[in-house]
Amino acid sequence: MNNENIVTDAVAVESTLSVMTKEEKLAYMSSKKYKPPKRDFKSLMERNRASGGYLFKKNIGNWVFVVLRALLLFGLCFLILQPLLNKFSLSVMSENDLFDTTVINIPREFTVSNYEMTAQLITYWPSLLRTFLMSLAVGFLQVASCTVVGYGFARFNFPFKKFWFACVMALILIPPQTILSSLYLHFALFDIFGIFTLIRGEPLNLLNSAAPYLMMSATCMGLKNGLYIYMIRQYFRGVPKELEEAAYVDGCGKLKTFFRIMLPDARAIITSCFLFSFVWQWTDSLFSSLFLRSMNLLSSSVGAIPEILRGYYSNNFGRDAFPSMGYQQQLVATGMLMFIAPLIILYLIAQKGFVESISQSGIKM
Repeated sequence: MNNENIVTDAVAVESTLSVMTKEEKLAYMSSKKYKPPKRDFKSLMERNRASGGYLFKKNIGNWVFVVLRALLLFGLCFLILQPLLNKFSLSVMSENDLFDTTVINIPREFTVSNYEMTAQLITYWPSLLRTFLMSLAVGFLQVASCTVVGYGFARFNFPFKKFWFACVMALILIPPQTILSSLYLHFALFDIFGIFTLIRGEPLNLLNSAAPYLMMSATCMGLKNGLYIYMIRQYFRGVPKELEEAAYVDGCGKLKTFFRIMLPDARAIITSCFLFSFVWQWTDSLFSSLFLRSMNLLSSSVGAIPEILRGYYSNNFGRDAFPSMGYQQQLVATGMLMFIAPLIILYLIAQKGFVESISQSGIKM
């Protein structure tokens, strides 16, 4: 493009730049002959007049979009953070501040005694360790089993494949509460083809142990396992089959291809499923109350804080002593913050892989 054709007024400069390639723009804008267009009001009016009013319409539309987006994001953030901020405010208040009408959100007497009392009531650190180990074991078993099953649905044909996948969809659609009584009876009277009854004279009672939950997780019957199978299946369906065919040509079998080729490529979706599994097990109170009553996990301990606090008052201040309802709810709010704090830390550590997996699974699905 000849430099003689380039004029320096704002309208001509912008129209000239609009038809240039990226390399031409960089070369021209770095040259001495380039003069940036003026951005004063007169120049703006000239450009708007030259565009037939399109410039103002475009700018106004952009500003409206930016404002609406900011309001929407602010509203969503407020809905998420406002309950947490309220609970944090309660957790650092003294009991006197609860009944002081002049104190709304900012405490007059800042204290951490509520955290100390809550940690003492629910034996926080031992319960945190048990919850972490249980969630880690369940998450590992569920991801391992669901990855194998999801890959099988994505790549292999076998009898009644559509029927079995319909069963996977049923795991997603049917609430787990509908099979609680069946699960309770099954594990309370656990037997395999009558073998335990033949040896012991009676079935095994696996309740109040981790065995039922671990067995369900290893067989894809744990909490939300149908969703993990579906997500992993959809991801593997989006992976080109040419990768596996190339591995077969190089002498890899199906098992080696799965572990050496497919699994490393699926790290993002596996990370996502593991985080989902870990968080849902961490916050689960349904199966925990059914199978893991004796383990004193955080999910059950936090809900029992009022009852534990009343027992604490009776033992230390006399049978007639009773904590105020406000103080009970204050300790519950403190316990909730202590309960979700490890999950927030986990997300901050793993957020890169989590966001990447969500974006990839969204594209594949």
